[in-house]
Amino acid sequence: MILLGYSSGGGLVVRFAGGKHGDLMDRAVLIAPFLQHDAPTTRPGSGGWALPNVKRIIGLSILDGFGIRAFNSYPVLRFAMPESVLEGRYGAMATPEYSFRLNASLAPRRDWKADITHLPPFLLIAGTNDEAFRSEAYEPTMAPLNSKGTYRLVPDKTHLEIVDAEATAEAVAGFVRGVGVE
Repeated sequence: MILLGYSSGGGLVVRFAGGKHGDLMDRAVLIAPFLQHDAPTTRPGSGGWALPNVKRIIGLSILDGFGIRAFNSYPVLRFAMPESVLEGRYGAMATPEYSFRLNASLAPRRDWKADITHLPPFLLIAGTNDEAFRSEAYEPTMAPLNSKGTYRLVPDKTHLEIVDAEATAEAVAGFVRGVGVE
């Protein structure tokens, strides 16, 4: 099984790898993945892309620690989605905010480094103009934890543009076909 995730979805793939069913995954594709808010790959304030309600996150985390989950549907994270995206062809599919539950479920665990060690052979793709993440920091951050990665930085692509980039499609297709995989 190959799992592919973009941004928070990439975080979900990393989380899955470190979980009890991680061994079901044969390979992974991570497109500009979120690792954690304090990972070296994350720009301060996610470059203005993600707008967290820190007080609510702290409060709900405390309640969650006591097993109180009645408020986990409350929104805790908004994204600075361009109007062109929201009004565009796929705007209805955009997720402009995350609930506490969704945010916690998508992110790798606090020990995100441990989750990374469990990744199977993976391809990581990011744009060099990513506003939310430091694309140049992925390999130096992740390679010492897991030597199974292949890293592709796509010149001049932003966080949103990387998804539709031809270079992304070509790299993913090659990886799925097994080109360049050990």
